Amino acid sequence: MTDPAAADWHRLAETAVLLDGFHALKHALRFGAEVPLAVTTDRPAALALAADLAPDVRDTLDALLTEVPETTYRSFVPRPHPTAVAALAVRPARAANLEKIAHTPRSTPVVVLDNPRNLGNAGAVIRLAAGFGATGVVTTGTLDPWHPTVVRAGAGLHYATAVERLAVDELPPGPVFALDPEGDDIRGLKIPDDAVLAFGSERSGLSAELRARTDHLVALPMRLQVSSYNLATSVAMTLYHWSAEAPL
Repeated sequence: MTDPAAADWHRLAETAVLLDGFHALKHALRFGAEVPLAVTTDRPAALALAADLAPDVRDTLDALLTEVPETTYRSFVPRPHPTAVAALAVRPARAANLEKIAHTPRSTPVVVLDNPRNLGNAGAVIRLAAGFGATGVVTTGTLDPWHPTVVRAGAGLHYATAVERLAVDELPPGPVFALDPEGDDIRGLKIPDDAVLAFGSERSGLSAELRARTDHLVALPMRLQVSSYNLATSVAMTLYHWSAEAPL
């Protein structure tokens, strides 16, 4: 006999967002995600984890979680999470995200990842942007910012900010501050709340298209003979600099 949860999962999976692990599900629920199905191999353990780490969503999880055999759970996810929890969520409407990103005046920056290559880095940036209350994260190029690996690395915090993929000529309004080693030292700059903060790819830096759109090139302090920072580290340093004059 087919497991009803498995039938529902396969029916929903093609269009839904995979929330891989307890923390991704916890954050998605906190920020209003619609979650039609959540599973675990051990309901008591998952609910105990919720009671310990996220009591605000414990009752929601109690009503939502379905226990399934481990073999069924493993068939749902590409790489089993240590918490043995997975869920499917409805992706936010693109139109609503684009409206949020484009709305002016903005009180917090938009982060742009220009042709990023690493899925884990993109997820870490989305997690950072959510933590700083950024308006949104935009990627250019071929990387899908809603790829399951990105959502896993972002711990479900895609639902706490607007995440979309756009072409460079579709970027939202606002002064573009792009990170580049040849730019002005960030320590002497004030980043406005409506800034578009652009970061080049891990391999080749800013694209010619993004560079042409840039209003200000900005450099992070770096010791001589150190070639670069990790992408997420660069975003964290830049958002922290902005936040120092614009408290959350």
